[in-house]
Amino acid sequence: MYCYKYPHPVVTADCIVFNKENDKIFVLLIQRKNDPYKDCWAFPGGFVNINESAEDAAKRELKEETGLEISTVEQLKAYSNPDRDPRERVITIAFIAVSKLKHVKGGDDAKEARWFDISTLPPLAFDHEQILKDALERIKNKN
Repeated sequence: MYCYKYPHPVVTADCIVFNKENDKIFVLLIQRKNDPYKDCWAFPGGFVNINESAEDAAKRELKEETGLEISTVEQLKAYSNPDRDPRERVITIAFIAVSKLKHVKGGDDAKEARWFDISTLPPLAFDHEQILKDALERIKNKN
């Protein structure tokens, strides 16, 4: 293996899953089981394993944390603010997906999973409010 004198960030993948029904937009959130932001709401996501792509990690984390399986995701953007995660230097790649309002259940490190109407969202962990804003802008421009 290679060794570098420069520190390396870790990479996560987040999945922003939308549903539109009766002119309302819903987004899927998980309640975090662990610190940081324990009990706060966030997008399903987590660390990218060394042997997987960010896209595969987003789909895997979505399934582990909510039980929802998605075959297609679209990359939104990378978020790399140095202080976006208090644990360490983390860069996240956010993905957007669309799903029907299927039953979801918290699993793995998610205490709960739930669909929220975007007009009544709880406060979000990390920089997920900015990510949501960007994701909404993207889907708005697609319609």
